[in-house]
Amino acid sequence: MEFHRRPDKENLPERKGQKRKLEEELDEDREISLPPSSSDQALLCEVCAQVNILTTAFSWNEPDRASAKRATHVLAELAKNEEFVNFIVDGGAVPALVKHLQVPPLSEGDRSPKPFEHEVEKGSAFALGLLAVKPEHQQLIVDNGALPHLVDLLKRHKDASSSRAVNSVIRRAADAITNLAHENSCIKTRVRLEGGIPPLVDLLEFIDPKVQRAAAGALRTLAFKNDENKNQIVECNALPTLILMLRSEDAAIHYEAVGVIGNLVHSSPNIKKEVLLAGALQPVIGLLSSCCSESQREAALLLGQFAATDSDCKVHIVQRGAVRPLIEMLQSPDVQLREMSAFALGRLAQDAHNQAGIAHNGGLVPLLKLLDSKNGSLQHNAAFALYGLADNEDNVSDFIKVGGVQKLQDGEFIVQATKDCVAKTLKRLEEKIHGRVLNHLLYLMRVAEKAVQRRVALALAHFCSPEDQRTIFIDNNGLELLLGLLGSTSLKQQQDGSIALYKLSNKAGTLSPVDAAPPSPTPQVYLGEQYVNNATLSDVTFLVEGKRFYAHRICLLASSDAFRAIFWFFVGCACQYVVTYFCSDEKDARDIEIPNISWEVFELMMRFIYTGSVDVTLDIAQDLLSAADQYLLEGLKRHCEYTIGKNISLENVSSMYELSEAFHAISLRHTCILFILEQFDKLSSRPGSHSSAANGSPPPLRLPLLHLFFDAGVLLLVKHASSSRTDHHPYLFERFRWSPVWPYLLENCHGICGCVSGGAQKGTELAD
Repeated sequence: MEFHRRPDKENLPERKGQKRKLEEELDEDREISLPPSSSDQALLCEVCAQVNILTTAFSWNEPDRASAKRATHVLAELAKNEEFVNFIVDGGAVPALVKHLQVPPLSEGDRSPKPFEHEVEKGSAFALGLLAVKPEHQQLIVDNGALPHLVDLLKRHKDASSSRAVNSVIRRAADAITNLAHENSCIKTRVRLEGGIPPLVDLLEFIDPKVQRAAAGALRTLAFKNDENKNQIVECNALPTLILMLRSEDAAIHYEAVGVIGNLVHSSPNIKKEVLLAGALQPVIGLLSSCCSESQREAALLLGQFAATDSDCKVHIVQRGAVRPLIEMLQSPDVQLREMSAFALGRLAQDAHNQAGIAHNGGLVPLLKLLDSKNGSLQHNAAFALYGLADNEDNVSDFIKVGGVQKLQDGEFIVQATKDCVAKTLKRLEEKIHGRVLNHLLYLMRVAEKAVQRRVALALAHFCSPEDQRTIFIDNNGLELLLGLLGSTSLKQQQDGSIALYKLSNKAGTLSPVDAAPPSPTPQVYLGEQYVNNATLSDVTFLVEGKRFYAHRICLLASSDAFRAIFWFFVGCACQYVVTYFCSDEKDARDIEIPNISWEVFELMMRFIYTGSVDVTLDIAQDLLSAADQYLLEGLKRHCEYTIGKNISLENVSSMYELSEAFHAISLRHTCILFILEQFDKLSSRPGSHSSAANGSPPPLRLPLLHLFFDAGVLLLVKHASSSRTDHHPYLFERFRWSPVWPYLLENCHGICGCVSGGAQKGTELAD
């Protein structure tokens, strides 16, 4: 039986040494009776008894050898339970077991058969290997002198004829070295200094496959993160034998062999080149189709390491048939297998020649599915592979067709490195939306199935350049497709559509003059702060809340059409001052009553007229917006809209939208709509958001969302034309009146964007 490797602590996959529990083969071992585990004292007594036997029975006397053999096996059986290991060590078993790694003294010239030859040493090595499973006991075993004896046992076959007992003791010694050196750099170095590496390399060619496997396992552990050990293993000419072992029919052998090679090449570019020159590439690729998932995993990891060498190696790996089995491994139920295959494909995908081939062979979809994994390392490897694939223009359309953009945008990524990688992937895709890629996507928007058309429209809303917006969203049905998502019964599709429209409108809005205050038809005249409500040179007085407010006609005439309408009236070619409302005596009246505005609001409005600026606070912004709209002060309206817009929330967005409609506040309306789109998921989850009002009217959010559909179109058109905003409505009407969504628009958004009456009438007839 083997120990599994401990989980990796780092993001990128690394190789580690291999601990193993050793198999017991002799029938008599199963007959050993152990003390009850319920009594710690009894257990310690049993350990002390066996240690005493080992201490006193160190001779070739047959009863002594039989007692020593039995004692080593009792201790080994106890050590298989890790809960007993500390009792065994505390009972003094380590020195006694180390002592029996060597044979008792022989009389000079004595060549007679010995009782239980090799058996006691094998049992001791087996027990020590099990005790070394706990890292805190590794150094104790080495300090008691175990390593020189274990290295000598590796050479036991040279002093005796090959037999089952000899093979077993060699294997137990190699396994004990494996466990002693596991993740212990000092002991790895000690093994090399004790001369343990050359005999282990020699044992790779041993006739017994179990010995080969044990020797490879020890070399694998010794090579991990130890450059001196790596170099000595290569200098001992281990590579040719290891590469032959890769082709073994025995899965256990090629698994250990690929593990040794993997640890040799890890962070060692020169050894990596030697391994490739020795012919390892094709056998490793062959292991991708092995029936042993552990060998597949190690082979995939090794190919990922090979691929980091240079571009030629990446291309050779793909040319030799590695891509298809790696893609098949992405769909394995084994998490580690998926992780290693994604790692290898990620390295291969950094070469331009491989990117299209990996996607063409079906790698894109399984890699995207791995982004849903809760395993951070697996998720990152998949994201890195997708980053490579996104670098090829031929893959961009495939990314979008299979929903890859939405997957990247919506994914929940565990580590920051993965988030950064995904952001770079999206940026790569965005940079390629032009030329033939854009033409292909527009073609898909025309001829592909509806689901693909919508994915393309969603992706282009995020990625397209401002110069291409009209072509995509007006001339090629893009806005129609996004509107269809808003009308979907699927909340996810509604959210996707709202986010896309939000992105699109932001892009269009930054380039459009629609929201800017229109210039005054006459130059502005600012008299200055000192003339606000100043009787000096005043020639008109307003009555506000019963108090007089002194003003100056010249300043008011220059400020807005509303004041010009009050003061100036044309009669033929002559002109005269006329007071148009609220005056009791038209000839003599200079006081104009203002009945519906508070003194505070009126004063702020006049301060703006006289100075061109004013501080607008939230508590007065709505009343001031009403006054600014009444007196056509577009600049003041923008100040008010900005203040109100900064304080839009989930609770007040509907009322703020109604406010924008009531006072023709275009900028505020756009701010509300963009807020609705940006917060669509939260708004749609609020109580009542999916049900109609009691009177049967559409839900309150539907009108703003559909409204934005036309607003976005207008903004796009304004980017490419200089005529007024309303001039574009007939174009929009003609463009979309044949759309299947037109009746939906008429039902839920009658009169949207102020379409000309003829167009609206025509649309109603079409709907009927």
